Amino acid sequence: MTENKEFRSIESMVDPARIGLQQLEPLDIDKVDDFDRLLQAMSRTAFGGRRLGEALDVLQSMIEDPDCYVVGTFSGAMTVAKMGPLICKMIDEGWINAVVSTGALIAHGFIESIGLKHYKYEQATMDDPELCRLGLNRVYDTLESELNFMQVEEVVAAVLEEISDQQTWDSHSLCRVIGRYLSEHYQGQGILKSAYEQNTPVYIPAFTDSEIALDIAAFLLKKVPALSREKVSSEAMPFQFNPFQDLFDYTRHIAGAKRIGIFTIGGGVPRNWAQQVSPFVEMARKGNADLQWKENRFQYGVRICPEPDHWGGLSGCTYQEGISWGKFLSPAQGGRFAEVLCDATIAWPLLIKGLLDRQNKK
Repeated sequence: MTENKEFRSIESMVDPARIGLQQLEPLDIDKVDDFDRLLQAMSRTAFGGRRLGEALDVLQSMIEDPDCYVVGTFSGAMTVAKMGPLICKMIDEGWINAVVSTGALIAHGFIESIGLKHYKYEQATMDDPELCRLGLNRVYDTLESELNFMQVEEVVAAVLEEISDQQTWDSHSLCRVIGRYLSEHYQGQGILKSAYEQNTPVYIPAFTDSEIALDIAAFLLKKVPALSREKVSSEAMPFQFNPFQDLFDYTRHIAGAKRIGIFTIGGGVPRNWAQQVSPFVEMARKGNADLQWKENRFQYGVRICPEPDHWGGLSGCTYQEGISWGKFLSPAQGGRFAEVLCDATIAWPLLIKGLLDRQNKK
């Protein structure tokens, strides 16, 4: 076997600092006096801590870019987990310009916004069949009373009575009128309320997968009982629902922006629906010379999700993978991304508090 004399010879070794490598630093907690400095210090460490620290830098650049339209996508039981105020904060501060969400997350946020509560599940003393009998629905370690859903149904019905003369609706229009109703009739914080007051559209791509949509379906059945037996004509319906109106409205916002960014909690339908906009425009422009939309790829991205990419599922899909689909700009094209593999109930509050501390220093 011939010896490779070039392998790790002293002559081939270099001083890392001389070739521009960034030096890591021990995290000295005595030098940390707020969350901004904590995350700065973490960004100079390693593993998940470094990722979270770097995410703050990308998030700051994204929200402070005056030409960047930022989309927030949210999935998972984040409102059940009491993270709803973080979404409200991001809307109220103008950090996100559109919301794409699961229907369940918005429904549980709706419950919070009318003053209803969630409760702690005690595994050692509580039995699921007994919880069912008591009307207590379990979401992992949290309980949702069925009585909450009954009150939500009443509110949704009151909203629908006011709007049922309009012919066609979509999720963002329905979210807006519900947000307006909440703003006019309820005190306190709520996602749809903040979105209405800040003129931030809320899209729910899988709309019928939600308590709000089931409430609407129940309302339609009361108005048109024949729906339970057969398909009825559109003229017999109080109103129609068209999800393509959501897609076109969202695409107009994205295609009209100079730059776009995305902040994502979890994955699922909200994340993919929001990210597919550039491939959609590319498809739509073929053979349609009159279409003026431009193909806009995401320049910024911050994602918090515990799922790793090696399972092959979309929720673990990296931004690097998205580049191959034409959804994101590559780093060579100016793309800046940060991905934090962590439970969002841990990482997200730290990130938002760090951003607030950083902005308050200006």
